[in-house]
Amino acid sequence: MTLQECYAAMGGNYDDAIGRLRSERLVQKFVLKFLTDGSYDLLCRSMEEKNYEEAFRAAHTIKGVCQNLSIGKLQDSSSRLCESLRGGYTPEAGPLVEEVRADYAQTVAAIQAFQKESAG
Repeated sequence: MTLQECYAAMGGNYDDAIGRLRSERLVQKFVLKFLTDGSYDLLCRSMEEKNYEEAFRAAHTIKGVCQNLSIGKLQDSSSRLCESLRGGYTPEAGPLVEEVRADYAQTVAAIQAFQKESAG
């Protein structure tokens, strides 16, 4: 799997990422670092604990990282979740968390497949 194929698999925009970071090496470096970012775990934990202020910050961080890396699908869902949590919990936050979970899983699976094949 190439980095470009990884971007396609995770619903991202490879050309935007290259345009922003100016080299495939840098894009690859930061995409692989995405796997160790703790924001998603913090989001899940905060939602379970009903700490919506912390969940908002975690969703906001995910949105920003995805924006910088042009991971559009997860950026979109985390952005909508972020907005729904901006003033505290709203009824739409629950379904949006599930959408973020699915998009995050898709993103991580694509990156892990890329990582496995590029290490190969």
